[in-house]
Amino acid sequence: MAGGQYNLRGMKDGGPRNATNDRRSQRQTPFERLGRYLPQGAGVGLIVAFFTTVGAYGVMLGGHMDTFRAIHGEPLDATARFLGFGIDEVQITGMVELRESEVLAAAGVTPLRSLAFLDVSEVRQRLESVPMIRQASVSKLYPDGLSIGIVEREPQALWQLNGEVFVIAADGTVIDLMTDARFARLPFVAGDGANTRSKEYIEVLQAAGPLASRIRAGILVSGRRWDIKFDNDLIVRLPELAPVEAMTRLVDLEKRERVLEKDLIAIDMRQSDRIAMRLSEEGVAAMTEANKKPAKRKAPET
Repeated sequence: MAGGQYNLRGMKDGGPRNATNDRRSQRQTPFERLGRYLPQGAGVGLIVAFFTTVGAYGVMLGGHMDTFRAIHGEPLDATARFLGFGIDEVQITGMVELRESEVLAAAGVTPLRSLAFLDVSEVRQRLESVPMIRQASVSKLYPDGLSIGIVEREPQALWQLNGEVFVIAADGTVIDLMTDARFARLPFVAGDGANTRSKEYIEVLQAAGPLASRIRAGILVSGRRWDIKFDNDLIVRLPELAPVEAMTRLVDLEKRERVLEKDLIAIDMRQSDRIAMRLSEEGVAAMTEANKKPAKRKAPET
């Protein structure tokens, strides 16, 4: 699990947190340095004066306020950064699939933000709106640090719908479009609502045992039951109830009869007391040809 401290350019700091705190304790803001030479209480007045100056500057700029924001951020954030309350380091934990740059972008944390005026609830909500993130926590580490912890959703399957393939989590949440080859190993389901039933399909795969490696997809039919597609295009129709038990019966049948090697296009297991098999065109032709051959006559007895 990846984690560590990052500046807002995404550079990882391998140093321990305590050492960082020690350096911070020795750091002084501009107003702290000025405080040595100012009368007691003058620091508060200086802060008020600075806020007033920033406000007046914004009014003076008028139509150029957007330019100011683009360069310096919001006036309050600019003020807080001047006072030493910027966001210089971000500690991120819990990353597995996501990268630090993606987490920072989702959180809306940039060099123009300040720790003093950062709404941690808003940042947490932004992070949890990312499909890949199931849970997030955010806390401030004054004077200039931020801690972000995330719990990612684990990709469980690929889901095809309307010609598009999505990566989905165990609860059916769509994480993203399938654009990364590293997810190609995931089980494949198709059909309307198959994303929310993927856990059931995983259980069918587990019951398939030695046959699982030959299964290419699970197709949810009418939102009720599964058709299982094998690598030779054979379709096995499972029942709506007890599909795992039906797959176990297929495994036993394969051990006895080697049905997956026959010229079949479908095996219907929807009835618990019988199994129906449908031959391929080649299988039908072979059977017809076999029936045309005359039976061998026995030699007459002498």
